[in-house]
Amino acid sequence: MSAWVLPDHIADVLPSEARHIEELRRQLLDTARGYGYELVMPPLLEHLESLLSGTGEALDLQTFKLVDQLSGRSMGLRADTTPQVARIDAHLLNRRGVARLCYCGPVLHTRPDRPHATREPLQFGAEIYGHAGLEADTEVLRLALDCLRAAGVRNPVIVDLADARIVRALFAGVPVDAATIARVHAALAAKDASGLGGITAGFPAASRQGLLALLQLYGDAAVLDEAAKVLPDTAAMRHALSDLKQLAGRLDGARVSFDLADLRGYAYYSGMRFGIYTEGASDALVRGGRYDEVGAVFGRNRPAVGFSLDVRELVGVLPARPLRAAIRAPWSDAAGLGRTIADLRGRGETVVCVLPGHESEIDEFHCDRELVEQGGQWKVQSI
Repeated sequence: MSAWVLPDHIADVLPSEARHIEELRRQLLDTARGYGYELVMPPLLEHLESLLSGTGEALDLQTFKLVDQLSGRSMGLRADTTPQVARIDAHLLNRRGVARLCYCGPVLHTRPDRPHATREPLQFGAEIYGHAGLEADTEVLRLALDCLRAAGVRNPVIVDLADARIVRALFAGVPVDAATIARVHAALAAKDASGLGGITAGFPAASRQGLLALLQLYGDAAVLDEAAKVLPDTAAMRHALSDLKQLAGRLDGARVSFDLADLRGYAYYSGMRFGIYTEGASDALVRGGRYDEVGAVFGRNRPAVGFSLDVRELVGVLPARPLRAAIRAPWSDAAGLGRTIADLRGRGETVVCVLPGHESEIDEFHCDRELVEQGGQWKVQSI
């Protein structure tokens, strides 16, 4: 095999796309900072028991594992940053009040999570710790929408809402093991009515009928009214449906839909969950929700809600950006040229010094101006 061939679903990022990704990263972090979110940078590598504590089987299967040559302990390359940020909130910051944290860095997956996806996403995310109310859920959703606007997403977006408490309420009082729950979740996600019917054949009637009803509970706001009629009338169910209705009413400028059987993503979600879709994307551009229990394994179980997205995937649905405007300069030791170039670069301009014999080559920059000498002074002129 040739030495330059990369592993499957791993790719180099070339100049124009790399510039777009880096500019988006900065825009997203600046948008989060505008809301008061502080940047953290967790390590790419951690002890395995810390990295996977409380996250469920799906994240375990996505995590590359290796042995630390210094300690002999099992290590993992992170496949998701949320558990790490929960550890930072619990053990390093340990604040009494609200903590708003954001991050942007690579994660690694043992296999692509869908066809044509990369195994090395550049994950951006933002999370609020310490507030259990709908105010935090609303802020996270609004920030996610503002991040897409800042990135240049102009197509209409759809916010698809669900709530993990609905399925959890339907399992209340049902004696099932973790494997059965996982099979139910998979059948719900696949909208597999026959499979779900077989799995729940021995469930109490109310739970079985409620789980089967979820398969049809997707669409516009009328879904919530229908859910209130066909799902068990319990306090937990009423609370979840009421929260979804209130959240939907707070999202101006976005179309809202509901899919009450949507359980995609990692197992740590404990309440409201959402995906944001737009034309041109094969799956949700953004996923997030409430995961109040994610910090419990670190000894600090407090409210948490947030979202994440893959910056590389986001670039794929946006128009390509034009080449960056630059100033062309000759390669010369002429008096004053070096000082002029340094002054222009100090003011944020890109100045490309053309090496001898390479005057006609094309690269990442569009040289629309050039430095010329006039009367002993170097001046910028349009080309």
